[in-house]
Amino acid sequence: MLRIAGIPIPFHSPALLALLAIHVAAGLGAVIAGAAAMLSPKAPGRHPRFGRLYYWCLIVVTITMAILAVVRFREDYHLFIIGALAATAAIVGVTRVRRTPRQLRAH
Repeated sequence: MLRIAGIPIPFHSPALLALLAIHVAAGLGAVIAGAAAMLSPKAPGRHPRFGRLYYWCLIVVTITMAILAVVRFREDYHLFIIGALAATAAIVGVTRVRRTPRQLRAH
Protein backbone atom coordinates (compact mmCIF):
# COMPACT_ATOMS: atom_id res chain seq x y z
CA MET A 1 0.00 0.00 0.00
CA LEU A 2 1.24 3.46 -0.92
CA ARG A 3 2.03 5.78 2.01
CA ILE A 4 2.42 9.54 1.86
CA ALA A 5 3.71 11.22 5.03
CA GLY A 6 2.80 8.03 6.90
CA ILE A 7 -0.81 8.08 5.65
CA PRO A 8 -1.86 4.90 3.82
CA ILE A 9 -3.32 5.65 0.38
CA PRO A 10 -5.61 2.85 -0.80
CA PHE A 11 -5.44 3.81 -4.49
CA HIS A 12 -2.94 2.61 -7.09
CA SER A 13 -4.53 4.13 -10.18
CA PRO A 14 -2.80 7.32 -11.41
CA ALA A 15 -6.24 8.80 -12.20
CA LEU A 16 -7.49 8.23 -8.64
CA LEU A 17 -4.24 9.56 -7.18
CA ALA A 18 -4.61 12.72 -9.30
CA LEU A 19 -8.21 13.04 -8.13
CA LEU A 20 -7.06 12.64 -4.53
CA ALA A 21 -4.48 15.40 -5.06
CA ILE A 22 -7.21 17.72 -6.39
CA HIS A 23 -9.42 16.77 -3.43
CA VAL A 24 -6.69 17.61 -0.90
CA ALA A 25 -5.76 20.89 -2.62
CA ALA A 26 -9.40 22.00 -2.79
CA GLY A 27 -9.87 21.01 0.87
CA LEU A 28 -6.91 23.13 1.93
CA GLY A 29 -8.25 25.98 -0.20
CA ALA A 30 -11.64 25.68 1.50
CA VAL A 31 -10.09 25.78 4.98
CA ILE A 32 -7.98 28.85 4.16
CA ALA A 33 -10.79 30.69 2.33
CA GLY A 34 -13.29 29.84 5.07
CA ALA A 35 -10.99 31.16 7.78
CA ALA A 36 -10.32 34.32 5.76
CA ALA A 37 -14.08 34.85 5.25
CA MET A 38 -14.80 34.36 8.96
CA LEU A 39 -12.07 36.78 9.98
CA SER A 40 -13.06 39.47 7.44
CA PRO A 41 -15.64 42.09 8.34
CA LYS A 42 -19.09 41.42 6.85
CA ALA A 43 -18.99 44.07 4.18
CA PRO A 44 -18.56 44.18 0.43
CA GLY A 45 -15.06 43.13 -0.57
CA ARG A 46 -13.08 40.47 1.24
CA HIS A 47 -15.85 38.61 3.11
CA PRO A 48 -18.02 37.78 0.08
CA ARG A 49 -14.99 37.11 -2.13
CA PHE A 50 -13.51 34.59 0.31
CA GLY A 51 -16.99 33.17 0.95
CA ARG A 52 -17.44 32.47 -2.78
CA LEU A 53 -13.98 30.91 -2.95
CA TYR A 54 -14.84 28.72 0.06
CA TYR A 55 -18.11 27.65 -1.58
CA TRP A 56 -16.48 26.66 -4.89
CA CYS A 57 -13.63 24.84 -3.13
CA LEU A 58 -16.24 22.94 -1.12
CA ILE A 59 -18.09 22.03 -4.33
CA VAL A 60 -14.84 20.63 -5.80
CA VAL A 61 -14.21 18.72 -2.56
CA THR A 62 -17.75 17.31 -2.70
CA ILE A 63 -17.46 16.16 -6.31
CA THR A 64 -14.08 14.52 -5.77
CA MET A 65 -15.29 13.01 -2.48
CA ALA A 66 -18.28 11.45 -4.21
CA ILE A 67 -16.09 9.83 -6.86
CA LEU A 68 -13.50 8.60 -4.36
CA ALA A 69 -16.18 7.32 -1.97
CA VAL A 70 -17.98 5.39 -4.70
CA VAL A 71 -14.74 3.55 -5.51
CA ARG A 72 -14.48 2.31 -1.89
CA PHE A 73 -18.07 2.74 -0.71
CA ARG A 74 -18.02 -0.01 1.94
CA GLU A 75 -15.02 1.60 3.65
CA ASP A 76 -15.89 5.27 3.01
CA TYR A 77 -19.69 5.56 3.10
CA HIS A 78 -19.52 7.54 6.37
CA LEU A 79 -17.22 10.10 4.71
CA PHE A 80 -19.70 10.33 1.85
CA ILE A 81 -22.49 11.15 4.33
CA ILE A 82 -20.40 13.84 6.06
CA GLY A 83 -19.44 15.38 2.71
CA ALA A 84 -23.03 15.35 1.47
CA LEU A 85 -24.19 17.10 4.66
CA ALA A 86 -21.46 19.77 4.34
CA ALA A 87 -22.34 20.41 0.70
CA THR A 88 -26.05 20.59 1.53
CA ALA A 89 -25.41 23.13 4.30
CA ALA A 90 -23.31 25.27 1.95
CA ILE A 91 -25.89 25.14 -0.84
CA VAL A 92 -28.73 26.02 1.55
CA GLY A 93 -26.66 28.89 2.97
CA VAL A 94 -25.80 30.33 -0.42
CA THR A 95 -29.40 30.00 -1.60
CA ARG A 96 -30.67 31.77 1.52
CA VAL A 97 -28.18 34.62 1.19
CA ARG A 98 -29.15 35.14 -2.46
CA ARG A 99 -32.91 35.13 -1.72
CA THR A 100 -32.94 37.22 1.47
CA PRO A 101 -33.07 41.00 1.31
CA ARG A 102 -29.71 42.51 2.22
CA GLN A 103 -30.95 44.20 5.41
CA LEU A 104 -32.23 40.86 6.83
CA ARG A 105 -29.16 38.73 6.14
CA ALA A 106 -27.46 36.93 8.99
CA HIS A 107 -25.45 33.77 8.50
